[in-house]
Amino acid sequence: MPTDRKGDPVNFPSYPHEVLAVVLSVRADRLCVLLWKRGRNPYRGRWALPGGGVEPTERLREAITKHLAAKVDVREVAHLEQLATHSAVDRDPRERVLATAYLGLVPSDVEPSLPEDTAWHPVDGLPETAFDHHHFIDAAVGRLRAKLSYTNIGFALAPREFTISELRDLFGAALGYRLGATNLTRVLTRRHVIDPTDRTARPGQSGGRPATVYRFVARELTVTDPFAVLRPPR
Repeated sequence: MPTDRKGDPVNFPSYPHEVLAVVLSVRADRLCVLLWKRGRNPYRGRWALPGGGVEPTERLREAITKHLAAKVDVREVAHLEQLATHSAVDRDPRERVLATAYLGLVPSDVEPSLPEDTAWHPVDGLPETAFDHHHFIDAAVGRLRAKLSYTNIGFALAPREFTISELRDLFGAALGYRLGATNLTRVLTRRHVIDPTDRTARPGQSGGRPATVYRFVARELTVTDPFAVLRPPR
């Protein structure tokens, strides 16, 4: 029986604990999640979130960073935060396993090298997933969409520099609906989330005035307006 630091028995039940990563990124104008195909039972052949067990001496973040590194270069993950813990008794058919998931974000211009069993899947067209992983994915998409309203979390989805039309398309893919470029510019500049650079983009095939290139002011998560909500246009 485990004991505490004084040597007294600790009468708590012990369960395995795993960590999972819901890594989201905009790929080809669609919000996608990183999944790998299971090669053994249970749920052999289904797609699952990257993750694995937590060692007795590991903290949760240490464990997810280690397991995530087996699927993607963790240096390419621009943001990582704890998302949710699921404790349903039967979530794993083998035995009771607690699961804590993390939300990770990869910028749209980063092309991570992935193992053969791993791929990006659109969140609005998921394959059949293993265990209860679809619930974690739903929670991650909801968390991201909420934070796009009241934080600067877009920095973790966007390239270092971008035009407003590129950012509008990226936000639209993440939110699931189109935004007006003018309104987006006004909101993000008023909150000092993005700033113009002294650069302009090359004109497209149709010509026209060169577009101003912008960047995010900060590349760490900050709350910009705790009461803000981005809504679809009417």
